[in-house]
Amino acid sequence: MRHYEHPHRLLAIGLAALAGFVDALGFLKLGGMFVSFMSGNSTRLAVGVAGNGSGSLFVGVVIAAFVIGVMLGATVGRMGGQWRKQAVLGFVLAELVVAAAVASLGGGMVVAPLLMANAMGALNAVFQRDGEVSVGVTYMTGTLVKFGQHLAAALAGGPRFAWVPYLLLWLGLVTGAVAGAAVFPALGLRALWIAVVATVLLLAATVAIGPVRED
Repeated sequence: MRHYEHPHRLLAIGLAALAGFVDALGFLKLGGMFVSFMSGNSTRLAVGVAGNGSGSLFVGVVIAAFVIGVMLGATVGRMGGQWRKQAVLGFVLAELVVAAAVASLGGGMVVAPLLMANAMGALNAVFQRDGEVSVGVTYMTGTLVKFGQHLAAALAGGPRFAWVPYLLLWLGLVTGAVAGAAVFPALGLRALWIAVVATVLLLAATVAIGPVRED
C-alpha cells in the first residue's frame, strides 16, 4: 500500500469503502453472513458443520461465489492488460447493477447476495503485482497487521508515518460499512444502487489515472 502513489492509495481507500458498504448490506440482509469477509464466513461454516451441517450450507455457497468472483476478476483483469483496473471495475459494476436490479425485483434473499459476493471477490483483482493481490480491499486482517508492525517500527525510531496508509485503508472499509448499516433500515438491498453510483465514480477515477504502470 505505501509503495503506491497517492492517486492509487485514494483509489484503494475508495474500493475498501465500497467493499465495507456492500458487506454491511449483505451482513444485515443475511443475518450475520458476509459477502466480502470470507474469514468470518469460514468460521461460521466450521461452527455450522460442528453443530448443524444443514445450517452451514448457504455459507459454503457464499464462499464458493466469492472464490468464483476472484477467478472471474483475475481472468477479466488478464484480458484487460494495461487497462486491468478499468476492466475489473467494469465487471464489478455490471454485477452490482444486476444485483441491485434483482434485489429491487424481490430476489434479495439468495440471488442478490450471491452476486454481491461474486462482485466482492472480483474486486480484489484491481490491485495486483506479479499476478497476486497487492492490496486486499475486501479484508482487513493483513492490513491491521501491517498497521501494527509499522506503528511499532515508528515507535522504535523507524519511518514515522509508514503506518498511516494502512490505517486509512481500514478506516475506509469501516466508514463504508457504517454508511451501509445506516441506509439499510430504510432501503434494504435497494441501497445497492448507491454502491452502483460509487462504482461508477471509482471507475471514472481509474480512467483518469490511466493504464497500469506499476505492475
